[in-house]
Amino acid sequence: MPQTQYNLHLKGFVGGADFDRNYVDYILAKNVGKEVNVLIDSLGGNLATALSIAAAFKNHGKVSVHFVGMNASAATIASLGAANISIDKNAMYLVHKCSTAFFEWGSLNADQFRTLIADCEKAAADLDKLDVNIASMYAGKCKKKTQCLLDLMKVGGWLSAKDALEWGFVDEITDLDDEPAPVLTDAVASAMAAAGMPLPDVPVEEKENPILSFFEKMAAIFQSKSKPQFTMNKNYKSICALLSIESIALTDGKASLTDEQLTALDKVVEMKLQVISDLEAQIAALKAAPAVTSTTVVDDGKQTQAAEKSDYEVFCDTVNAANKLYNEV
Repeated sequence: MPQTQYNLHLKGFVGGADFDRNYVDYILAKNVGKEVNVLIDSLGGNLATALSIAAAFKNHGKVSVHFVGMNASAATIASLGAANISIDKNAMYLVHKCSTAFFEWGSLNADQFRTLIADCEKAAADLDKLDVNIASMYAGKCKKKTQCLLDLMKVGGWLSAKDALEWGFVDEITDLDDEPAPVLTDAVASAMAAAGMPLPDVPVEEKENPILSFFEKMAAIFQSKSKPQFTMNKNYKSICALLSIESIALTDGKASLTDEQLTALDKVVEMKLQVISDLEAQIAALKAAPAVTSTTVVDDGKQTQAAEKSDYEVFCDTVNAANKLYNEV
């Protein structure tokens, strides 16, 4: 079917807006008794929709399907009602066993597990019946035994256009200049992997997703900005007194001081350190000097004028003063 004029373009998810049974019926109804050419480019989707479309093609009678790109699963089933099926030389074709969504989360007791197992066994039995039915449909097209198609569906590997022709899934291979080779983007590859579908042996093209790109750019903008900061004012009495300010602003536990404020603090600290150094020198000198024996007699029963302090008492007062000054700093 080497032509490019199509009455129907069925793409995307089988059962979605671009691969809809109602639209197929609408186009077929407009072309009763006429030939209808259909272009299919889809990785599959809903089995019920595919079976319904296949039946609609068969009932119409004059339907030709042409595959381009990568086609799998329900997309291939939808074509089985067509009178003629062709495939572009660069297209690919995939059949596989039927599957259904399954998710179970929670805490189950023994009885609940048995019920779940029974439900799963029933679902598996139903899928076996679907597999036989689909394999029979493929076998009718390919003129092969049903078991042969079941074996191929179990393997589930991608077929080239030549492989699809040799199996009998298609009737001819076309070579049209306006039909590009199939493209596998990273987004499609991820979706196929998530669905358990094998990836074809074609290069993966990193195609920008406009929606994803938008959110990535927005995230980069927000990350480039500073994180929310929390500011509080705290009064450090000695430091605030030295800087002649009421309080110091702390942002996320950190304070910022001006060069003028740091210079003032540096001078005060330098002065205090010099005082401490001088006191330590005096203390060392007092420790090295010999003690003088006191000759003063104190009459505890009378009020007397305060006696002159001994060298030891002077030494203790000096040490206490130095410690007090050091603690203030």
